[in-house]
Amino acid sequence: MLLKSAWKARLGEGASPSERLAAAMAADILDGKIETGGRLPAHRDLAFQLGIGVGAVTRAYAVLERRGLVRSVKGRGTFVAAVRGRGASVIDLGQNTPPAMLSERVLGQTLRRLSHRIDPSMLTAYPPPAGHDEHRRLMAAWFADLGVTAEAERLILCNGAQQALSLVFRLLAKDTMIVTEAFTYPGAIALMNDNDYRSVGIWLDRDGMLPDELEKVLCVKQGPKPKVVYVTPTMHNPTTATMTLARREEIVAVCRRYDAWIVEDDVYALSAANDVPALVNLAPERTFYINGLSKTLSPGLRLGALLVPRPFIVKAEATIRASGLFASPLSCAVMGEWLASGIAHSMRASVREEAKRRRSLALSMLGDAVETPLHDGFHLWIPMSRPSADQIATAAAALGVNVTSPDSVTVDAGNNASGIRLCLGGPSLVDLSTGLIGIAGLLGRLRYSTPHIHPVA
Repeated sequence: MLLKSAWKARLGEGASPSERLAAAMAADILDGKIETGGRLPAHRDLAFQLGIGVGAVTRAYAVLERRGLVRSVKGRGTFVAAVRGRGASVIDLGQNTPPAMLSERVLGQTLRRLSHRIDPSMLTAYPPPAGHDEHRRLMAAWFADLGVTAEAERLILCNGAQQALSLVFRLLAKDTMIVTEAFTYPGAIALMNDNDYRSVGIWLDRDGMLPDELEKVLCVKQGPKPKVVYVTPTMHNPTTATMTLARREEIVAVCRRYDAWIVEDDVYALSAANDVPALVNLAPERTFYINGLSKTLSPGLRLGALLVPRPFIVKAEATIRASGLFASPLSCAVMGEWLASGIAHSMRASVREEAKRRRSLALSMLGDAVETPLHDGFHLWIPMSRPSADQIATAAAALGVNVTSPDSVTVDAGNNASGIRLCLGGPSLVDLSTGLIGIAGLLGRLRYSTPHIHPVA
């Protein structure tokens, strides 16, 4: 006789019954309200209790299994799988990765299916520099799901968004200056420093890069003219600022006025916002758009894409060919399998739900010290002076908690404004809670001044 499930059926937040059920069950599993090994209700019983369709229950259980939270046993039912506990000697809140949503079962299924479907010619010949047409069409469809208009022939597939950014800097940054936010993505700063690209950081507020400050920089008459504007308009890294529609239109207008190229980094856009279009939709003639799968699905899937204006297609392909760094055909095949089966969309939805959960946990522990993000994501920003940021980073390391170095996100080394970026996606929930408790304690004990989050010069 099968034991009855002890779980108290409920629905959480979400757009559909299956999403709401998956969200509620995932939260209760991770909170320990359903013990490891505990049996979940039968599909029909649960559908009757909640007044939803059996299909919705089936889809919710499938999402939980893909996340590795449950396991199904033929003839017996569905059970809670073991959830990872503390395992790291150092709690890493410094590396910005999404929550892990890939289970062993889904990975195994993916590899088995690929073993029957993959064309051997993909591995017996070099791929086209921009990637196979089929894979470019799939990526264009993924972009379209995010609200970005992307013709496949303008897409260059890359080994991650970092390579896409390196490629566009090589195309545009010679004998010019890169303009970006005063605080920005550490990988972009490393690329600029390693390649001796000249750069200037300008202020931003909660709506993103300030148009007036951008215009002051772009209108210079002497020296190297800044012609490249590198910007992260959605869930800015590190400050979490997200541009309004009005701000995006202002930035585009300034760039058109001074004939500047726009490099739009959109890797943290976990969902489309119909009323806030990507910059590339507003100015396709001058925008290089970067996105990928590492931040939305899984870090190990090193697959990014660069959407280029038509006049740059040939030059971009030639630059990729000269580097010899083509996108991995196997990664492209995995992308194809996940998109065709619906796994990619399910994983992205799960990443969003888990990101919300972790953000709520962090905000409840850190309170007003943190800037509250206006978009889904898995990092937070604590603004403070540079000396205070250095002090807290050092003190956190002594506690065994790694945070993002203030140096790595600051364009101008002499900038006295700074902050601490906390990355919430990588650690287990146990580690994350422990690390946040340590950070909260430091914020409470150490005195620090808090200037305006993004002071205006």
